[in-house]
Amino acid sequence: MTMSVGWYLRRLSRMGPREVGGRAGDAVRRRRWRSARPDCPSVTGARFTAVLPAGTIAAIPPDAAKRLIAEADRLMYGHIEYFGVVRDDLTDPDWWYDPKTGRRAPWGYAFDVPYRNEDAVGDIKQIWELSRHQYLTVLAAAYAITGNERYAERVAEHLRSWWAANPPLRGVHWISGIELGIRLLSWVWIRRLLDGWPGAAGLFEGNPVALNQIWHHQRWLAAFPSRGSSANNHIIAEAAGQFAAACAFGWFPSSARWRADALRSLERQLRGNTFASGLNRELATEYHGLVLELGLAAVAEADAADVPVPASIRLVLLRMTDALAAVVDSRLRPPRQGDADDGHGLVVDGAGTERWASLLATGDAVFGRLAWWPTVTGTDVRTPLLAALVRPYAKDGTVTRPSSRPAHFADAGLTILRGPGEIWARCDGGPHGFLSIAAHAHADALSVEVRHDGVDVLADPGTYCYHGQPGWRQYFRSTLGHNTLQLDGSDQSVSGGPFLWTRHARSRVLAVDTSDASDGGTARWSAEHDGYQRSVHRRRVELTAASQELRVVDEVRGPRRAVQLAFHLGPAIAADVADNRARLTWTRDGEDRSAVLDLPGQLSWRAHRGETAPPLGWYSAGFGRKEPSTTLIGTGFTDGAEGFTTVLRFRG
Repeated sequence: MTMSVGWYLRRLSRMGPREVGGRAGDAVRRRRWRSARPDCPSVTGARFTAVLPAGTIAAIPPDAAKRLIAEADRLMYGHIEYFGVVRDDLTDPDWWYDPKTGRRAPWGYAFDVPYRNEDAVGDIKQIWELSRHQYLTVLAAAYAITGNERYAERVAEHLRSWWAANPPLRGVHWISGIELGIRLLSWVWIRRLLDGWPGAAGLFEGNPVALNQIWHHQRWLAAFPSRGSSANNHIIAEAAGQFAAACAFGWFPSSARWRADALRSLERQLRGNTFASGLNRELATEYHGLVLELGLAAVAEADAADVPVPASIRLVLLRMTDALAAVVDSRLRPPRQGDADDGHGLVVDGAGTERWASLLATGDAVFGRLAWWPTVTGTDVRTPLLAALVRPYAKDGTVTRPSSRPAHFADAGLTILRGPGEIWARCDGGPHGFLSIAAHAHADALSVEVRHDGVDVLADPGTYCYHGQPGWRQYFRSTLGHNTLQLDGSDQSVSGGPFLWTRHARSRVLAVDTSDASDGGTARWSAEHDGYQRSVHRRRVELTAASQELRVVDEVRGPRRAVQLAFHLGPAIAADVADNRARLTWTRDGEDRSAVLDLPGQLSWRAHRGETAPPLGWYSAGFGRKEPSTTLIGTGFTDGAEGFTTVLRFRG
């Protein structure tokens, strides 16, 4: 999509004077670099010393190694899938080609490329993802495990191809700092994992082309950091990649300065992007995972290079890990909240490796698990690699970790109610995203998400897309696209663009009792928000153990208004709807399961599934993928007095 003049004005209105001044300076610098590209200084005597300790590869579990090698072999045959699109051209990739639209990005000075315009460039996510080179870290890891040089040779072939096709400041791969940061982190690990290969030094420190690329990536990141209202997970990736490269590839006159600056930025931004409770301030769960991965990778580089790290960095990562352990369900799945684009910080595992279990395994190895943590099953490659580099966490008497499993995160407004039969319910009463634009937020105030033994029953539909499909982008982040109540056909928060909210609904939690409902009691939560002018939406949720019943009561205080109440069922749920009752059935591990959903009788109910004009009844399991699912919509009017009561009863 091409951004309009109105969008630029709305975007400008969300910036402060300091951000405006910084962006003006960036514009001047881009013009100067267009005519006079900075030159890489000469480097002599460079050596790579940030190697893995002896015995690290031998510590990789055999089943994890087997999955990784299977994935590497698929890559060697040219097969890969990104965001629902299968590619078979990986033996000799075109770095500027988008297989989804068939378009090829134009050549030119990087900052002139209209990357938001899919008609001119293609789907930029498809083009960028391959050039994060995380598939090359998988191939490099396969070499480290097997010693088979065909993996190393393919890595070298592709790096040389990419460096030749993407000279500094030319084309789409020099536009976005997060891409440069993650790519640098990949290169560090590629060099580390290829260390036993005779050609490794000649590919990196002995190669003027590689040195030029590494230097220009770091120079770019030092010059154009994400600023102000855009300083979310992007600046974490920029700082982590810059820091990792300055530690492992510290061969340049500016390396010490880059390393120090990146570490200061990383420390400041990790604290700024994270609530004291440990949850990510973007309130987008996948970005919690991305930031945690990036932070752990950066600390690994610091410890490998013997660079002191502020204690506050490890403390933030510790709290993020404990928070993750607290919010996952019985199958180690965290909430599906806010935007998600399948972004990873470091990829060295094969298909089938569970991301969140892997992160908890790493947290156990680095920080030590607490007694209340869920049991982590499964194994991965990344945990022993990171654990070999990261120094064990030194317990500090001033740092207090939760003695029991937290259920309510007051600063983030997130509450988990748990009940018998592995009932898990997330209630959202938190802020509308992070910073003035709340880029990755959804209009989901007071939404609920309910699972039974890890199966989505009342589901958060996900994200699906960012660029190029504005109708779908709008749907998946809309109020109607979540399990909450909409008034007069409007969203609770006002969107000014695909990553811009110009008015934010303000929520507040009124009461919480997160007693474990499995003891026969009732867990309760209530909250309200002011997103609808002249009206206040208040919601109460109760989970009762004895009846395995979840009760949701919605009240609207204000004038009479049209209402739509939405409940999105997970893709595994079949629904038989009659009047205001829905009988829900699904299968888990070969066992048939069921529930009854009694819906408010004051509303007229209709089931929607897989509709496109407009979109309604969809579930996105991952970026670029969607499938039909059933959405129940009740329509009617508020009367300012009687509430709308919904009851979900699970069968024992």
